[in-house]
Amino acid sequence: MSMIQMEHLTFSYPGSFDTIFEDVSIQLDTDWKLGFIGRNGRGKTTLFQLLLGRYEYSGTITSSVQFDCFPYPVTAPERLTEEILQEICPAAEQWELMRELSDLEVELEVLWRPFSVLSNGEQTKVLLAALFLNEGHFLLIDEPTNHLDVRARALVSAYLKRKKGFILISHDRHVLDGCVDHILSLNRANIEVQSGNFSSWMENFERQQSFELAQNERLKKDIGRLQQAAKRSAVWSDRVEAAKVGAADKGYVGHKAAKMMKRSKAMEARQQKAIRQKSMLLKNTETAELLKLSPLAYHGDLLASVSGVSIEYDGKAVCEPVSFTVRRGERIVLDGKNGSGKSSLLKLLLGEPIAHTGTVTISSGLVISYVPQDTSHLHGNLSDFARENRIEESLFKAILRKMDFERSQFDKDIREFSGGQKKKS
Repeated sequence: MSMIQMEHLTFSYPGSFDTIFEDVSIQLDTDWKLGFIGRNGRGKTTLFQLLLGRYEYSGTITSSVQFDCFPYPVTAPERLTEEILQEICPAAEQWELMRELSDLEVELEVLWRPFSVLSNGEQTKVLLAALFLNEGHFLLIDEPTNHLDVRARALVSAYLKRKKGFILISHDRHVLDGCVDHILSLNRANIEVQSGNFSSWMENFERQQSFELAQNERLKKDIGRLQQAAKRSAVWSDRVEAAKVGAADKGYVGHKAAKMMKRSKAMEARQQKAIRQKSMLLKNTETAELLKLSPLAYHGDLLASVSGVSIEYDGKAVCEPVSFTVRRGERIVLDGKNGSGKSSLLKLLLGEPIAHTGTVTISSGLVISYVPQDTSHLHGNLSDFARENRIEESLFKAILRKMDFERSQFDKDIREFSGGQKKKS
C-alpha cells in the first residue's frame, strides 16, 4: 500500500482568469477503487493531467507509483492489435493478455486484426486489458463506458471490481456502484473523499443539500427583515438630521441624530454579515434549469425510411437486415451490441458512404443534426463554432448557460473543454 498526496495544489490554465484548483490538499490510498465524480468542466480530466505531470502547477503532488491513463493514445492504429498491445504492456505474456480479454468477453481473434477496424467498444476493452497488465502501475480511467452498450458496461464494471488501484471518472452511477469503494467528489467549492459507492455518497449529498436549502430559506427571511429595519433606521436618521435646521437646541438634536445614524449603520453591518453567511452556506448547492429544445418545422410526416439495410465491414454483414421509418415527433432508440453497426447506420442517414445493402431514403429538404461519438476534431472558440455551423450565437450560448456552462468558458478554445462539455457544444 502507498499513498498519493496532494498538498496546497493550485492550478489555472495559462491566460485564464479561472482557477481550476485552489489550495487543494487530499490524500488517496493506491489500493482504493476510487470513483471520481463532478459536473462537466469542474476539472476531473485536468487532475488526471496534473497527476501525469503534463501541466505546471503550484503546490506538491507526491506518489510512489507510476501512472497510466485510459484512453491510451494509439499511434498508427492500422497496425495489428497484438503489436499495439505489446507496445503498451511489453512485460506481459500472451497468455495473460488472453486471460484478460476472456474476462472482458472479447474474441481472441481481434489480436490479429488491425486496431483501426475494431469497434469502439472492442478498442475500449483491449486497452483496459493491456493497461491493467502493467505491474505496479496505477491506472487513471477516464469515461471507459462511453462507447459501450448496457451489457458491456455491466461487464466492464464487474471487471474493474476484481482489480485494485485505480481512479475512475464516470457519469454512469450503475458502473460506479458496481466497482468502486471510495468516492472523490469535485464540488463547487471543495474536493471531498468518502468511503462507499456512488449511491451512499449521493444519499449523503442530498441530505446536505436539503439542510443547506432549508437554512437558506430561513436566512433569506432574516435578511429581508434586516433590510426593512435598515431602511427604517435610515429614514429616522434623515428626519432627525433635517430637524436640526432651525432647532433651538442643536446639540441635543445632533446627539439624537448621531445615535440614530449609529443604529442604522449597525443594522447595515448585520445585514452584510447575514449576506456573507448566506454565500458561505450554499457553497456546494447544485442547481439545474429546465431545458427545452424545439426541432425545426418540417412540412411532411415521414422524415426517413430504412428498408432491409445491413451494414458491411470488409464485405461481411455485421447485422441482420433492418427496416424502420422515422416520423415527425417520434423518438426512436437504436439498440444493439458493440460493433453491430449502430453508428454506421446513423452515418448512412447523414448521407455518408458506408458499405451496406438495402435502401435508405431521406425526405427532401430535411435538416439533420448529429452528435458524434468522437469530438476530437472540434477547435476554436464558441463564436467560431456558431459561425461555422450557421447557428445563432446568442441562442447557442443561452442554451449552454442552461447546461451549466460558465460565461468564462465562452472564450476558451473548445480543445480545452472536457469531453462532456464538447458533447454539450
